[in-house]
Amino acid sequence: MSQASATKAGEEAAARTSIQAPRPDHAAGGLVAALTVLRQESEALRELLATFEAGEGRALVGRALDILHGVTGRVIVTGMGKSGHVARKIAATMASTGTPAQFVHPAEASHGDMGMVTSADAVLALSNSGETVELADLITYSRRWRIPLIAITSRRNSTLGNAADATLALPPTGEAGALGLAPTSSTTMMLALGDALALGLLERKGFSAEDFHQLHPGGKLGQKLLRVADLMHAGKEVPLIAQSAPMGQALIEMTSKTFGCVGAVDAQGDLVGIITDGDLRRHMGDALLTQDVAAVMTGHPLTITAQALAAEAVLIMNERSITTLFVVDGVKPVGIVRLHDCLRAGVA
Repeated sequence: MSQASATKAGEEAAARTSIQAPRPDHAAGGLVAALTVLRQESEALRELLATFEAGEGRALVGRALDILHGVTGRVIVTGMGKSGHVARKIAATMASTGTPAQFVHPAEASHGDMGMVTSADAVLALSNSGETVELADLITYSRRWRIPLIAITSRRNSTLGNAADATLALPPTGEAGALGLAPTSSTTMMLALGDALALGLLERKGFSAEDFHQLHPGGKLGQKLLRVADLMHAGKEVPLIAQSAPMGQALIEMTSKTFGCVGAVDAQGDLVGIITDGDLRRHMGDALLTQDVAAVMTGHPLTITAQALAAEAVLIMNERSITTLFVVDGVKPVGIVRLHDCLRAGVA
């Protein structure tokens, strides 16, 4: 290799090194800038709270909630660019918390997707400037057909703000970062305000954890919200025997139902005891089959209700080193739940 080629190769290697490993002062500056953005956005959220916590701002949030609560169709959430990404998330949050919602792209709405919007719906439109051109047709459509319109914007007196039935104007905090140009603080406030509306509606509708589970049947969250009723065996599957019956019948019931136990009930059908493999070992002898169930059973068995969380059943079974629990309604046995079934469903 010539000296000139070697020099050029060395310069290229040095250039690559400078790109891959920024100077220490640049690295420190980037860290300071990142933390400054977090501070600026947290301050923006504090100003957002102050804006809507009292007075006119509080009344506007209440007005927006009234409109959304009265919707018989869906909440159509829309926005362009970064506001559109936030709008998608707000629509998803509303839909998962009991408020039917759908994102509609404003540009696509002008080319046929306006048919997704009906007179039973309400529109929640996001635009930092309030002058987003692509929103014009949706705004006009909502006014023509008297579809309620809620605006989230930084400019109350913008085209969007003036057209809306309720305008939630963001405080003038400015965007985060040294340049203050990229949508940052404004989109953070939009997202927080969307969450506030979604969860405010959840509260007004009395949306419960059980309702939430119905909309989240998959994933860890769905598994944690499973009820005992979702996993228990019921009806003829439940191993039960009268406490006055002979042990021979109890053994047949235990064997046929394969739960490794049998519940003992009194004349009224109340659960009064349980016979497990352990009880059989403790009473093993020539007289076992001639004894009645009451003589062998363990009284006052552990039970759980059908509406209890499956996670609670797992906790009880783990703590007591057992693998089954009878499910009761008061003192009446209505089912049986196994540790194996809970673990297979992902409850841990």
